[in-house]
Amino acid sequence: MKLIINRNQSAKTGLFGGHKGMSFVLTCRVELTPQETALIAKYKAESHPLTFRTVNGNQVPQNTVSTLMQGVTQELSDITILLENEQVIKNACAGFKQLLTVMATFGGEEVFEF
Repeated sequence: MKLIINRNQSAKTGLFGGHKGMSFVLTCRVELTPQETALIAKYKAESHPLTFRTVNGNQVPQNTVSTLMQGVTQELSDITILLENEQVIKNACAGFKQLLTVMATFGGEEVFEF
């Protein structure tokens, strides 16, 4: 699994052309190996939620496996929020990679030595 992250910025201008700060854009897309794609299809994990947002106190899925495969773009006005969102997506992909690893081990065995 590869997570491809692209960061961009642009200047915001007012009605009369005055500088109003910067706008930051975070684009993320996941590329999967053929084996990972086969596991996702086998376990029907396309709609597995990777990130969540809070709406009226409830957690609602924001990004799923399929949305990140297609690519997501966020436009933000604060660079610290961009960095936080980027870290959330990185952590979600790391967790999902672990899930894919477990999916791949069914029908076999793992040996742990201590």
